[in-house]
Amino acid sequence: QVHLVESGGGLVQAGGSLRLSCAASGRTFSNSAMGWFRQAPGKEHEFVAAINWSGGSTDYLDSVRGRFTISRDNAKNALYLQMNSLKPEDTAVYYCAARSGRFIYRSRNSYDYWGQGTQVTVSS
Repeated sequence: QVHLVESGGGLVQAGGSLRLSCAASGRTFSNSAMGWFRQAPGKEHEFVAAINWSGGSTDYLDSVRGRFTISRDNAKNALYLQMNSLKPEDTAVYYCAARSGRFIYRSRNSYDYWGQGTQVTVSS
């Protein structure tokens, strides 16, 4: 079992930055691939970024590549998403997710545990 709690969301102007954090509890965190997803009002959940169990491999949605950076600290059971050059279209609820396996997948259905989400609002 993995319990996830996100933090760090808020209101920021376009071009600004935010850093999301996800605190994980559970003995399997260091063996779990992790991901960030988002859901804007009226839209489906969207893959944003993922990282494998060791942090050695990452994947990004094309529209955030070069602006967002996913990272993890297994010693602290923590996952991060550094978001720079934010745009109004990045506005959404951002969710942290964990897989039971070690490797990256983009599919929402591949993730077994989810946080409650944190709101990110980017004003123009």
